Amino acid sequence: MKGKVIGDILVLKKNINNPQELLKIPGVNRVVRLGRIKGVQREPDVEVIIGNGTETVHRENHCFFKLDVSKIMWSKGNTTERRRMSQIVEDGETVVDLFSGIGYFTIPMAVHGNPKKIYAVEINPVAYDYLTENIEINKIQNIVEPIKGNCRDLAPRNIADRVLMGYIGNTDEYLDVAMDVLKDEGVIHYHESVPDKLKFKRPARRVQKAANGYEVDILNQRIIKKYSPGVYHVVVDAKVRKN
Repeated sequence: MKGKVIGDILVLKKNINNPQELLKIPGVNRVVRLGRIKGVQREPDVEVIIGNGTETVHRENHCFFKLDVSKIMWSKGNTTERRRMSQIVEDGETVVDLFSGIGYFTIPMAVHGNPKKIYAVEINPVAYDYLTENIEINKIQNIVEPIKGNCRDLAPRNIADRVLMGYIGNTDEYLDVAMDVLKDEGVIHYHESVPDKLKFKRPARRVQKAANGYEVDILNQRIIKKYSPGVYHVVVDAKVRKN
């Protein structure tokens, strides 16, 4: 059985003969089947097999994430990176999350770290609504400010000690925004889906090129998970000094 438990919902990739047996899994009250992922905003096509509704609250690392599995993606493969982000933020930092979604990285950082402020930008209205709910559920309203819209237009400039770029797609097209968002010195966490042979080359090169003469130190490069055959989800931690 290939599936993942999100909140009280078991999400399957394929149909099985006796789905009622799956309710014996601890914490599972509902079962759905995940079909194709559609559109630019990667909305999942979901069929409910057992139970009613597709909204749930998922708990991970003492954080709560409310979401609708028929509308919002949740990647179990990103669990380690979400935990790492909760530990990496430094006291008093200002953070800008350019692609915050429902708060995948923002919430762990705010709950477990001690940042001064996190600006969480999200363009998808459904994800944004869950982001605002999750900020309240986790009681971090005094730390996180949600911003609805395109980060290119709305992300605050020259303010961040740390910039999160946790979306994979055309992320490289927003590296110039990340550079503008940083203070004179700061760290960018840049995510990219990369062919195997380029996984520790192309992302770092793209960050260095976008820096446009700024000093860049590549602090870390790591594989988050296998994205598809021959393609990996990689994150680069880069320290940028503008002066």
